[in-house]
Amino acid sequence: MSALNDRPKSALVVIDMQNDVVAKAFKRNQVISNISHLVSIARSQNVPVVWVQHSDDELVKDTLGWEFVAELKSVQGEPIIHKSFCDSFEATNLEDVLSGLKVGKLIVCGAQTDACIRSTLHGAIARGYDATLVSDAHTTEDCTYSEPPVSAEQIISHTNFYWNWQRTASARGETIKSSDLNF
Repeated sequence: MSALNDRPKSALVVIDMQNDVVAKAFKRNQVISNISHLVSIARSQNVPVVWVQHSDDELVKDTLGWEFVAELKSVQGEPIIHKSFCDSFEATNLEDVLSGLKVGKLIVCGAQTDACIRSTLHGAIARGYDATLVSDAHTTEDCTYSEPPVSAEQIISHTNFYWNWQRTASARGETIKSSDLNF
């Protein structure tokens, strides 16, 4: 259904799986394991893996906290998109990279669910991409300190629920478990 008819391919987009971003993340190790599995499958099927890496005043580029977690590493030739806004498309070359790869469908995983994941999903669908959220391969921190208080589990569950029903005239969102994903 993607509006990008000339782009038949899918890509796995791994967002902000950086040391400081996921240091206190809900089910951190399980999510990393699920993403690692997805990356392995994508690579074995020649599906592009696109890595997104955030930096800002609090997450300073070229520091240990800014680096990707040790369990997840890009390989030669896999694009790394550097961003400083929640939406991975905003002020980056992500659109150019995806266009060059003929990608019209994104498989999204990573962190933080309530910020960069949601923003990128909405940015993708607004640009005509079909965008699938891998329901057990994204995470966030606990937000029970906020008003209203919300646990990480509630944020993830709610995002999985509402993203499955997202539609535009030219694109759609959906969720899928990592074990059910077929590139």
